[in-house]
Amino acid sequence: MSTDLLEAGLETAPPETKVPVTLERALAALSMAALCVITFANVVARYLTDVSLAFTEEYSIFLLVVMTLLGSSVAAAADRHIRITFLADKLSPPVRRVTELVAWSAALVMFGFLVWYGGRLTYDQWRFEETSPGLGNPQWIYTVWLPLLSLVVALRVVGRIIRIARGNA
Repeated sequence: MSTDLLEAGLETAPPETKVPVTLERALAALSMAALCVITFANVVARYLTDVSLAFTEEYSIFLLVVMTLLGSSVAAAADRHIRITFLADKLSPPVRRVTELVAWSAALVMFGFLVWYGGRLTYDQWRFEETSPGLGNPQWIYTVWLPLLSLVVALRVVGRIIRIARGNA
């Protein structure tokens, strides 16, 4: 791999983690592929028949959420989350480490909220037998992935915090 690509952060090698991200990467790619197929089929159907495959919107939104959360998990494991480091780069290494711990702790809190409130939302949708507006499927089937995948991201963030605290990051 070229050093220029490594310096630019464009390498595609899996990140060095104790728990490999292979499954998350594969599921994210599968979600993206399914989303592309659904969207392409919708475009072709609309072009050839002037009929929209509107029912696919529920699946597309679901796949987009799954793909985003899986991508967030891989990004957390690889330390590739978007951030502005203009000020942090000017700090001394020990202070920079503290700022990273604070930032990742804030991310952990945010994903913790997603796990908690996503779980409550999923439970309410299951308890009240809420159905999706387009297809009439049980809504919790789509929503259950928000707290589950947020938990996966939160675990990746915990791993990142541990690596930073130990000085391995």
